[in-house]
Amino acid sequence: MSLTLDLSRTTATPSAAPVNLSGLTRAELRQALIDAGVCPPEKAKMRASQVWSWIHHYGVTDFAAMSNVAKDMQAKLAEAFTLARPEIVERQVSKDGTRKWLIRTAPGIEIETVYIPDVGRAGALCVSSQVGCTLNCTFCHTGTQKLVRNLTAAEIVAQVQIARDDLGEWPSPKEDRCLSNIVFMGMGEPLYNLDHVSNAIDIISDNEGIAISRRRITVSTSGVVPKIAELGERTQTMLAISLHATNDPLRDVLVPLNKKYPLEQLMAAIRAYPGLSNARRVTFEYVMLKGVNDSPEEARALMKLIEGIPAKINLIPFNPWPGVEYECSDWKTIERFAAILNKAGYASPIRTPRGRDILAACGQLKSESEKVRASALRKAGVEGGEAEAA
Repeated sequence: MSLTLDLSRTTATPSAAPVNLSGLTRAELRQALIDAGVCPPEKAKMRASQVWSWIHHYGVTDFAAMSNVAKDMQAKLAEAFTLARPEIVERQVSKDGTRKWLIRTAPGIEIETVYIPDVGRAGALCVSSQVGCTLNCTFCHTGTQKLVRNLTAAEIVAQVQIARDDLGEWPSPKEDRCLSNIVFMGMGEPLYNLDHVSNAIDIISDNEGIAISRRRITVSTSGVVPKIAELGERTQTMLAISLHATNDPLRDVLVPLNKKYPLEQLMAAIRAYPGLSNARRVTFEYVMLKGVNDSPEEARALMKLIEGIPAKINLIPFNPWPGVEYECSDWKTIERFAAILNKAGYASPIRTPRGRDILAACGQLKSESEKVRASALRKAGVEGGEAEAA
């Protein structure tokens, strides 16, 4: 007796999600058009330039809006690719004008992005490079959230696109723009996601697209020493160092990564950063913790540590969060610390806390929003249980 298998009802393997063209570099975009059969190789460069302009200069999210692209090509693009923005779960505006977006890029993948007006030339966007963080800096609430994964270049670029959507800055303005600077100071350690961060910077800085100069893009690291030179070579961006201490024993506590890459190694890597000069100074970020790192002796130790490095120091008043053991230094203490640095010739602005009322200040990203939502869910659950019991 023979046996015939009927495979006609076998469940097909789910197709992969369409590629979002927003996260492709120029070279990747050109190749993607060829691979998808959208256009022949000899026309790919021209077609890619057209599509690039629509995506990154005009900010379109629909291929049908590309008026100088033929209808049949629009259809092929829509079949193979997407330009969709991630979901905006929550949008908040602070009384000081700071804006914060909670963005869901995939199921269970949420990040926060913050726009701060009147920073840099006009306004700065603080973008995230990872979902969560591995560094566990003891003063940072964001760092208490476990790492989920790296963000893709498309997810990084999408944060800029969403901000410009909200600010009404399409097509890309050359002058009088609200969003003039990008800082990689959101969730995550950018140098642990350098490939995607580098590609995103290539896209964001392209003169025929979003066109934010590399000198107006700053990447902050807690001190991933082996990647610092590579960052400079690949991106030519400004460098910021999350420092916070002037000696290894204290920095080991505040920034545990220091145990792997101590200050001597970190400072050597900074001094060798490609393009370092008075025109491209390193920014040292220094959170002010009461009775921990805010004494005049620490200020003088900081001057000695960075001696000879073209630098400025951002003094950051600590933003407390529930359960943390640290307190913010008194304002007079911060001013005294700044005065010592200023007298030595270092620009040392005191960063005014922005967006505290919407949990958008430094070190508060996402984990606080999660806590608020979790509290609301718990409350709803209790109320729901009480209603059922009644």
